[in-house]
This record gives sequence, structure tokens and C-alpha cells, in this order.
Amino acid sequence: MEYVTALPHPRSEAPAPVRSGRRSLALALFCGALGAAVALLASRQGWSSGTVSVAGGAFPLTATGSEVTGVPAALAIVGLAALVAVLAVRGAGRLLVAGLLALSGAGTVAAALLGSGNGSALDEKAARAAGDTAATATALTHTAWPYVAALGGALILLAGLLALRYSRLWPAMSGRYERDGTPRPRKVRPVDPDRPEDLWKALDRGEDPTGA
Repeated sequence: MEYVTALPHPRSEAPAPVRSGRRSLALALFCGALGAAVALLASRQGWSSGTVSVAGGAFPLTATGSEVTGVPAALAIVGLAALVAVLAVRGAGRLLVAGLLALSGAGTVAAALLGSGNGSALDEKAARAAGDTAATATALTHTAWPYVAALGGALILLAGLLALRYSRLWPAMSGRYERDGTPRPRKVRPVDPDRPEDLWKALDRGEDPTGA
């Protein structure tokens, strides 16, 4: 009596370059999207605060990240657009977009760190509140939000570096919906001699409905 042992067929695994491409693509998309969201969120928060002396006493002042500098938010949007565009192009164009993505992240980091100790936005508010162009803000304090924005920029930079390193392994958007401008042949239903409307349509197209 023979016994047949059913052995499971070995599962076919994707080649190593394909696995690396999938993992790097997923990581880049995650880091880029998260970094842009973090930078945009941090730019809306208060980065610094202070006071200015007015007739009624000390007047409180607060400056958000977008008031201190609009560069991190702008570069985060550019980075997010580049993250999407890197999948829509191929070859050298993909490397250029990946470089733009990395530069957006690096610029976001630099702008956030430079704005972490900037008090010019508070000084402008102090001058308006006091009605004196020479008035400046005092008792300045700074929050951690600029460093949160810098962290978001670092994530965008990481996405750009991953794109520069692995984008050649990434798939591109399908081009089956792209039109090259050439006219497509129109499907014409066969003429039914028993249907007068088909005969008239055939005559309008310049065809002989009798098929002679």
C-alpha cells in the first residue's frame, strides 16, 4: 500500500530588487506625506510670544510659524507635489523630481531652524500695537514648534533620498488612459435594411446601405 504525502508547493517570491522597490516606495510615500503634514501643521502653531509696553500696560503678542516665515509651509507643499510627480515621470525626469523632493525637505529644515529664534514678526506686531515704529517686543519666549517643522522637513528629505536611490525600481503610472492625439476609429453598427433610421445614417456617412 502506497502512501502519498501532499507537500505544499513552494511559494514563489518576488526577486530582491522588486521587494526593495516596493519597500522603499512605501517608506518614501509614508515619510513624504507625513513630513508635509507635520510641517504644515507646525507652521500654523505659535512659534514665539512676547509683550510690548503700551499705555494700558504690557500687551501680549504671539507670532505663528507662517507669520515668522512662510518658507517651510511653501516647501512642504512643493515636496508633496514632487512626491506625487515622481511616480508620473520616468528616466532622468524622475531623478530631477526626486532631487527637487530632497531639496524641498532640506529647505524646510533650514528655514524652520532659522525661524526658531527670529523675533522680527513680534517686533512688527509690537510697533503696530504701540503705534511707534521704534517699539520692540520684550520678554520673548519660543516654542518647540519650529523644531517640529524641521522634523517634518527631515522626513521629506528622507523621502527624497529614497527616491534618488531607489526610484529606478519603482513603477510608473499606467499610460493606458493617456491619449496621443491620434483619432480613434469609431465603431459603426452594421446597417439593418429593415430599419429606416440605419439607412438614413448610412447615407449621411456617404455609404451605400444596399452594400452593392
